[in-house]
Amino acid sequence: MKTIQYKKEIQAPATKVYRTMLGLDNIKTYEKWTAAFDPSSTYEGSWDKGSKIYFVGKDKEGNRGGMISEIVENIANEFISIRHYGILKGTQEITEGPEVASWAGNLEKYSFKEHQGITTVTIDSEVPEDYLDYFNTTWSKALDKLKELSEA
Repeated sequence: MKTIQYKKEIQAPATKVYRTMLGLDNIKTYEKWTAAFDPSSTYEGSWDKGSKIYFVGKDKEGNRGGMISEIVENIANEFISIRHYGILKGTQEITEGPEVASWAGNLEKYSFKEHQGITTVTIDSEVPEDYLDYFNTTWSKALDKLKELSEA
């Protein structure tokens, strides 16, 4: 397991960046920036602390799948922490076994720090080492899209 960190300065208030990132005013903003990871990416559930949330998409055959997660912490406009604990295949929740072993318990943390109208978004994420190249490429694209959406 490796902890990776990405940062992006965005010329917008933290409130706007936070709401855009989570898709709170319109889920489409979440779907647009996360399309860098998967063009069908969306979420089902709540961003409230303690809530279960699914991060889902569809594979090439149109089958629904994704991550089962819990919102560990959510301080509006400042910080959010997500713990992944399973995978979703169709309607089946898989929370133990070899398919989830490398992801179970992994945390993603998002911080929003605003200074003079510029918000620095910092992402700290625990990922299996065999996903490092993928995330190093994809997070950059995703954050560029988040910047574009938030500054619009």
